[in-house]
Amino acid sequence: MHIDSLMLGYMFHQQRNQPAAADNGFLAPVLSDFLALAFGLGLGFMIPAHSAVARADTREAQNKAPIAAGFDDWKNGTGSPDDHLADNATWTIAGNSLASRTYHGREDFLANVIRPFNARMSGRLIPDVRHIYADGDTVIVHFDAAGTARDHKPYRNSYAWFFTVRGKRMVDATAFYDSTASNDFWRRMRPDA
Repeated sequence: MHIDSLMLGYMFHQQRNQPAAADNGFLAPVLSDFLALAFGLGLGFMIPAHSAVARADTREAQNKAPIAAGFDDWKNGTGSPDDHLADNATWTIAGNSLASRTYHGREDFLANVIRPFNARMSGRLIPDVRHIYADGDTVIVHFDAAGTARDHKPYRNSYAWFFTVRGKRMVDATAFYDSTASNDFWRRMRPDA
């Protein structure tokens, strides 16, 4: 129990034992004991609940930090969110795009999605983050991204990526985006041409 809760309970108990100006009968001592117990126990349970909320907020902030840093690095051309992807992570591209499937391991994802995608671009794809949300170990990033393909046509898409974070590493990801825009981009050119 928290020390403040014990002190309040003790104060109610002491108040009961003080001489009263009038005899309050049987109810006053019983009520006093009840209030002592209620405050002593009740507040003791409230304090840890507050601490649990603070710990959750801290954990969520810690989980968001590497993701936000990865997106900042990507936007600035100094890195990417993939830098925080665990070696054994799974990455699922949802939907019906040509790239839709589950990739097992960081290298599988980089070799079959990121490198072929970048090889089709004439410059960098640049993200514009709309929101980053965190709930426990889940971090969600809603963003738009734009760049120019090697055929000089623009590529634009909107994304929602859901990450599970453990120890500042992304261990699982699920990506949603416009499959039509992605498929058009993927089909227009080959990465090795």
